[in-house]
Amino acid sequence: MPKVSVILPSYNHEKYIKESIASVLDQTYQDFEIIITDDGSRDRSVEIINRFSDPRIKLFIHSRNQGLSITANNCIKHSHGEYIAMLNSDDAWAPRKLELQVAFLDQHPEVGVVFGKVEWVDAESRLITDPNFPYRYIFDFRNRSRFKWLRHFFYYGNCLCHPSSLVRRECYTEVGMYDPSLANLQDFDLWIRICLKYDIHILNQKLVRFRRIGEEINLSGDNVRNRSRTRFENKQLLNHYLDLKDSRELLLVFPEASKYGRISRDLIPYFVARIALDRGLEFMALWGLEVIYVLMKNEKMARKLETHCDFTHQDFMRLARESNIFNLALVESATKRLSDKEYAAWILKRFVIKVRQWLVPKGSRRDQLVRAILSTLHLDEKVAQLWKISRKQLRRLQ
Repeated sequence: MPKVSVILPSYNHEKYIKESIASVLDQTYQDFEIIITDDGSRDRSVEIINRFSDPRIKLFIHSRNQGLSITANNCIKHSHGEYIAMLNSDDAWAPRKLELQVAFLDQHPEVGVVFGKVEWVDAESRLITDPNFPYRYIFDFRNRSRFKWLRHFFYYGNCLCHPSSLVRRECYTEVGMYDPSLANLQDFDLWIRICLKYDIHILNQKLVRFRRIGEEINLSGDNVRNRSRTRFENKQLLNHYLDLKDSRELLLVFPEASKYGRISRDLIPYFVARIALDRGLEFMALWGLEVIYVLMKNEKMARKLETHCDFTHQDFMRLARESNIFNLALVESATKRLSDKEYAAWILKRFVIKVRQWLVPKGSRRDQLVRAILSTLHLDEKVAQLWKISRKQLRRLQ
């Protein structure tokens, strides 16, 4: 049985899949299997994968695209290794990646996941050395306790590179695999669940070549649709913080929680919700209000909140009123700006009509000349109509 299972979900990366697989086969540590699931690629990915003859490679093929989480979970279900390493089909590893990480996990049984640092490459596999590259330091973070990681995740989001990781199989057994309902944050979701039970560690070596293809091409591209979906998924991930075991864990993650009242295990959701409301982000504020709303509907919990935290239904109503969860002020401002633009456009249109009537009075020789030209050129009726705005239409605009 191999020590390491490399799981490689593949989808429409015919340009990069050969490089990805080769980077695994070229590892200095060779006790591994490679489990590939192709998620309904429409390009030549499967053909390229089948060119490899190494018996350690096992390929499964989805007849239709099912998403990264289901594809990665299929790989895990067919794997056998003690450690599991995820590799995207457009990324690649440094040669000593597995060697260094296997040695670390063998020596540190208390650590659930070990990560590495990142080298960024572009679509042509060239190193990105531009000092102004916006994501240059996004994965450069120091090690800390699992509680401080949970705090960082809550306030700042994900900062761990998925294909740089090596995960103990027992972590997946204990906290579950990837959530099929998540499209952008399935790895972040896993790190939060793992940190609720295990320590993690980042090695100081660059172990993965992480590819930046472009804003609209790869799944993690920074565009409006992805940002909208990411906010929704971030809101769902906040629910994991309700699983903090006791007041000690709550205070290790959120020392500021004590300012909201006397902490007890059953009131942990209230304290996390108040902290989320203070964060000021609309999706966190909405989540916080929803959590407290559920608590307040329970008569026993409502009484306990009043006695332990001096928090009443009136306080909740005030919170809901003061929380800008739908950015209504911004919407009102934008609507006003739009109305101003529409009014300016109307004024401009009136000016153009008046100038038109002054320069080319109806029935004048100029008007007859314009009509003759339009007729000769056979311009579209809609274009011609621009020259025929009548005084009746002007009065209607006024």
